[in-house]
This record gives sequence, structure tokens and C-alpha cells, in this order.
Amino acid sequence: MKATPCRLAVLLSGSGTTMVNLAERIDAKEIPARIAVVVSSRKNALGLQRAAERGFPTHVLTRRKFQEDGVFDDHAYSQAVAELIEPYAPDLVVLAGFMTRLSPPLLDRYDVMNVHPALLPAFGGHGYYGHRVHEAVLEAGCKVTGATVHFADPEYDHGPIVLQKAVSVAEDDTPDTLAARVQAAERSLYPQAVSLYAQRRLERRGNRVRILGDDS
Repeated sequence: MKATPCRLAVLLSGSGTTMVNLAERIDAKEIPARIAVVVSSRKNALGLQRAAERGFPTHVLTRRKFQEDGVFDDHAYSQAVAELIEPYAPDLVVLAGFMTRLSPPLLDRYDVMNVHPALLPAFGGHGYYGHRVHEAVLEAGCKVTGATVHFADPEYDHGPIVLQKAVSVAEDDTPDTLAARVQAAERSLYPQAVSLYAQRRLERRGNRVRILGDDS
């Protein structure tokens, strides 16, 4: 199938490294897409500055006003995100280090893609993010870990798997050295998955994702 332009809404909470990687791959014509809007859950996120420098529309939607008595209303927050990005008509929502769980008001309206620094379903779920994942992998004595790109659903690190890439665990690995190699895998895997989506080569069948051939 011939690649067609795909509009991306990028959600982030931190440095925006994943967003920059995608933007560079788009500029290099590796992904037939463009970033239509960037939304951050933190007003001081470096990713906002990086997005603005590239001319992307940016918005901040913090969690604070969606909390009451220490309880976060993810349903209301997801609804607000959906309404915020609607004018930009995104085809795909890309989670780029976004540290907030999303729920049906957004997930039922848009396809949402995420990358996780392990081979799901292992080492995923609430509390498994960043270095905590790599620490857990090393503590378990795993010989192989990796990266997983998946479509998001209301559960943490859950949903149909799009692509995975294995990374060997060395005997002398630390969380830092292991993280560096897994992040390198993510930098190649995530753009590949987004590109497949943009080319309309991903077909979801229940909890499985089939990659269609390139007929272009």
C-alpha cells in the first residue's frame, strides 16, 4: 500500500527525546507523517521547548486540576486530552514518555501507541518504568530483555503488541548500561512501528497485530 501522510499527536512528560527522534526520522523521509501537536503533562518539561523550537503547536495539561483528595480522575483527564487534540485531527496518538495512564474517553476515540523498555508482558504494569524496569530485569537474572511497541489500552503496559526487539543482558550490566542499549533499540523500533501505521500496514485482530505487505 502506498504511504500516506499521517498526523501525529505526541504526548510527553519529560525531555522529549522520543519526540525528537520521531521528528528527525520524519525529516529524513523514513516516516510518512508529521507531528500535528505536542501535549505535555508537565509545564516545565524540556520536551515542550524542543517541540516549540521545531515549530510544533504545544499545550500543557497538568494533572493537578483533575485530582481531588489525592485521587486522580484519569477519565476526566483523558476526556480533556481528547478534546484538546481534536482540532488537530490526529490519526495516531504517540506516547513519548508520558507518565499518566489514559482511559476510554481518549482510547476509544484514537489509536494510541506506546513503547516500553522490556519484552512485554514481562516487566510491565504499574510501577514498571524507567530504570525500575532495568533494575528488575537484572534482579531476575534475565539473559534477554528488549523493547516493545504496542497499542495502549486502559491497563498499564498492556494492549496488542506491534513490534518487539530483543536485547542481550551482559554479565556485567548495570541499570545504566542496560538502559542505554534498550533505548537504542527503542529509537529504531518506535519509528518503524509508527511508519507501519502511517503506511496503513497494521491490522488489528483482537489482541494481535498483523503486519501487512508493502504493495507500493
